[in-house]
Parts: sequence; structure tokens; C-alpha cells
Amino acid sequence: MSGAELIALLPVLILALGATALLMAGAWWPRRNTLIGTGVAIALLAALTAGGCPPPVAEVSGMFSSGPYARFFTILWSLLAAMTLLLSPRYGRARRFPAGEYPALVLFAAAGMALLSSASSLVGLLVGLESFTLVLYILIAIDKTCPRGTEAGLKYLVMGIVATGLLGFGIALIYATTGTFHFAEMHQALLEGGKLRPLGLLGWALILCAAGFKVSLVPFHLWTPDVYQGAPAPVTALLSTGSKGAVFAALVALMIGIGRGLEALAPLLWALAAASIILGTLCALRQDNIKRMLAYSSVAHMGYVTIGLLAGGETGRSAVIFYLVVYTLSNLGAFGVLTAFAIQGEEPQNYKDLRGLGYHHPRRGSALAFFLLSLAGIPPTAGFIAKFNIFHAAIKTDHLGIALLGILASLVSLYYYLRPVIVMFLTRERDLCLDRGSASEHTVLGVCLLAVLLLGIYPGPLFDLIALILPS
Repeated sequence: MSGAELIALLPVLILALGATALLMAGAWWPRRNTLIGTGVAIALLAALTAGGCPPPVAEVSGMFSSGPYARFFTILWSLLAAMTLLLSPRYGRARRFPAGEYPALVLFAAAGMALLSSASSLVGLLVGLESFTLVLYILIAIDKTCPRGTEAGLKYLVMGIVATGLLGFGIALIYATTGTFHFAEMHQALLEGGKLRPLGLLGWALILCAAGFKVSLVPFHLWTPDVYQGAPAPVTALLSTGSKGAVFAALVALMIGIGRGLEALAPLLWALAAASIILGTLCALRQDNIKRMLAYSSVAHMGYVTIGLLAGGETGRSAVIFYLVVYTLSNLGAFGVLTAFAIQGEEPQNYKDLRGLGYHHPRRGSALAFFLLSLAGIPPTAGFIAKFNIFHAAIKTDHLGIALLGILASLVSLYYYLRPVIVMFLTRERDLCLDRGSASEHTVLGVCLLAVLLLGIYPGPLFDLIALILPS
């Protein structure tokens, strides 16, 4: 690897080497808050480097892009890691998270997400995906005293192994068909007479199934509610946003240049999107546990994002990226509120635990309501703009049926998103004593709240930025 390629990889190297340094420091200097604060500084430094240092080369080792698209997501995942760590000091102290290992693992996860989002070859796709998935196996079960966390980690591990196998088989079939791992050459070689070759189509199907496991598309979603419920709240925030967003960012880059091959994949994408929206919405209606409700609602949200992939073109890809940013902010904010309410490491989970919070904790109760309304797609939140653009892209490309299904499901979702809001503000009585939260937790909530509100009122600058960074 040349010096220019090392400079192009500098943001990821900062995350990885910083995580390694924290891991070593934790063995001799186990001061939790200091190490977590250092982790936040490393993540912010990586984000600043990605945004301020133009890369000298466009691609690293033929596997990873270093262009504006890759830099955008490197910044996003670095900031996500910083905010996850800001949510963690008080919670981690109560749960006795390992002082050095925890922030190191979060930074390693951010590095893996950045690599996946910048993949320009199937090998880079596999390396990036596995590098952060391995970290999440540990983070989900990091609280060794919690049986739910251990069970959640095991379930995620088993499903992850299956997804890795499917991805490996899919890559092998595509390489056998095309003789290349690189995205651009692969698309040209897969087409024969304007149609996808049969082996290439099977390879694509296996890759999409593997991605379905990672992002919780039906029928690959069964791990999601148990893992969301069992994992620590800050880890769930990272898992539900960055890990899924990085997979879709990679799929957007992977599907650029597919051309008429999208017509062959359209039925599969349509089925995955429709099944996820329907089943995710119906299952969320029956939940009385807010983490399980958010888990099933995330299944529906991933179905909405898949509609953007189905639409394709610049409009569809732009809608997908905007949706990923908004979903990350809204979901991080929702789990951030649950983390801020946690007392002795136990966050409120059942709806009855939320009784009266709107009166006794009006700021955080209102923030949680705002994030849930954004996930529901209610104006003036950014969630409304995100869903509107997904459905607009679908209608523009003559996918009217799936757009109408998504609109109907969004209307139904108001029921399960408003239920916890009503519980919070319906009565002044409360059943559970909850913590007042810390300054770092409130900072994260404030940043997410402001961003979701601004993007809902004035989304133009982000759309302009997305238009500039989209790979051609």
C-alpha cells in the first residue's frame, strides 16, 4: 500500500489505531470516564480529518473508495460513535462495562462501518461488513451479568454466521460469472443481451438475502426484537442505526451502474420491501415493550429504504441517503432518551414504566415524543421529508403499488408511535423512579432534536450535499 493510499485511509486509521490505544490503556489505566472521553475525541478527530483532508487517490487497493461519498459516511459514523460514547458513561458505570474495551469496540465498529460504506469491490464489501459485525457480537453481550444480553448476543451471532455464508456464496457466484470483484467491471460482465446472467442473478439474490439479515428485512428479521431488548440501550442505538445504514450505503454504491439488471432484481426488492413494511407494522401494533416496538418498526423502516433502492436512479439513491441520515438521528435520539432515563443501568422498557414522564420529566418526555413522531413521519419533523421523498421516488418510477402500501403503513404506524406518547402525558402518576440523566446525555438529545427539526424545516442543504457526493 502506497503512502497516498494510507493518507486516503487516514480517518479509518485514526479510528482503528485510536481504538487499539484505548484497548491498551484500559489495561493499565482503567478510568472509565477518561477513556470514554478520549474515545469521543478520537471519533471527532476522525470526522474532522474525513471532512477537511482531501484524499490524494480515488481508491485504496482496488477495494475501497476514498471519494466524497465515502467521506460523507465516514463523518456520519464517526459522529454516531462519538454520540454513542457520550450516552455511555453513567450507563456503563452502572452496568460495569470494561473501561478500555467498551470505547475501543465502539470505535472499531465505526471504522468497520466506514469501510463498508466506502467499499468499491465485493472483497471490500465482505471485509467491511465482517469487521463491524464481529465487534457488535461482543458489544451486544458486553454485560456479562445480564442473561438477556447473553441470549441476544448468541442470537445475533447465529444469524450473522448465516448471513456471512450467504454473502460468501453470492460473491463466489458473481466472481465465477464475471471474473472480477470490482463493482464497475462486474456490472458490465453480468449483463448479456441486456439481461442478467442466470448465475449472476442467483449471486445477486444471495447478496440481497445476506443484506436482509443485517438490516432486518422480512423474512430475515427474527433476531431483531430479542436483540434490541437484550442489548444495552447505547449499543442498541448503535446497532439500529449505523450497522443498518452502512449496509444500505454499500448497497447504493453496489447498485450504481447495474442498469437494466435492476429490472431482474425488481421483483425480489419489491417482495422484501412489501413483506417488511406489512409484517413490521402489524407486529409493532401488538407490542407493550418500547424497545421491541422500535425493533419491529425498524423492520418497516428498512422496507421503506428498500423502496428507494427499487426506485433506483439519482432520485431513489438521494432519497435513500437522506432517509438514512434522518433515521439515524431519530432512532439515536429515541434510544438516547431511554438511556438518559436508566437508573442503575435499567432503562424503562414497558409502556407502564413511562407513565407520567411527560409531567415529571417534561424535556426528555417531549424529546421522546418528538423522535417518535419523526419516525412516524409527521411534519414538521425530518421524518416526514424522508418518507415523502421515498414515496415520490417510487411514484416517479411507476412503482405506485408499493408507494401506496408504504403510505398506508405510515398512517397505521401512528397508532403504535402515539401509544407511548399518550402514556407519558395521560396521567401525572408514575410507577417507576427514573434518573435525571447527565449533561453528556442531554447534549446528545439536544443535538439530535435540533438536527431533526432543522432537516424537517429546511432540508435543502442536505439534499444539495447528497447531490454532490453521489457516485456516478
